[in-house]
Amino acid sequence: MINDVTVFNIREYLSVKDDKVLGEEELRKLLSEFSCDKNLDVERFLKEQSIEFTKKNQSVTYLVFANEDAALVGYFTIAIKPISVNADNFSNAMKRKIARVSELDESNGTYTLSAYLIAQLGKNFTNGANERITGEQLLQSAVDTIKELQYMAGGMVIFLEADNDEKLIDFYEEKNGFKRFATKEVKSGTEDAHMLIQFLKVL
Repeated sequence: MINDVTVFNIREYLSVKDDKVLGEEELRKLLSEFSCDKNLDVERFLKEQSIEFTKKNQSVTYLVFANEDAALVGYFTIAIKPISVNADNFSNAMKRKIARVSELDESNGTYTLSAYLIAQLGKNFTNGANERITGEQLLQSAVDTIKELQYMAGGMVIFLEADNDEKLIDFYEEKNGFKRFATKEVKSGTEDAHMLIQFLKVL
């Protein structure tokens, strides 16, 4: 099923100046049709921040289209970020892999490394487009894109952050092979602080 979609880097829109088919105006119009009531932060980022973040090289957003009719079914955003990992809970094989691309702080047993962050991941709920791609397919699209980046630039660790929700934990750990490595407390605006679970996967 993953072959039924095409992944499109939004830089392809932003780099076009003369072609009337593409361009920033057309991109903004396309993004305005995205909705994700289940996670308004995912919707807000795509509509309000993804373009500027891409222009500033803070991250890059990729749109996922159904091949059948070019409907926007989802998107993901990738960035490169430093992380610190206490590898005590990992297998020796995984520790050896992480050690290859990191620096060990022997005083506290943590590895510091640069990793690929899947910063956003969301399906488009407009007109039932969300039914045309599974969460696993969308996540695999992101992982496959990172593998292409890995081929060109190296690196081997992917990480992401998710709400402390049993369904999400099961989705990332049991169904997609990610491992929990830390928790992080976040607070935004007037909202109460809440906990995020951090997951990683070694390619």
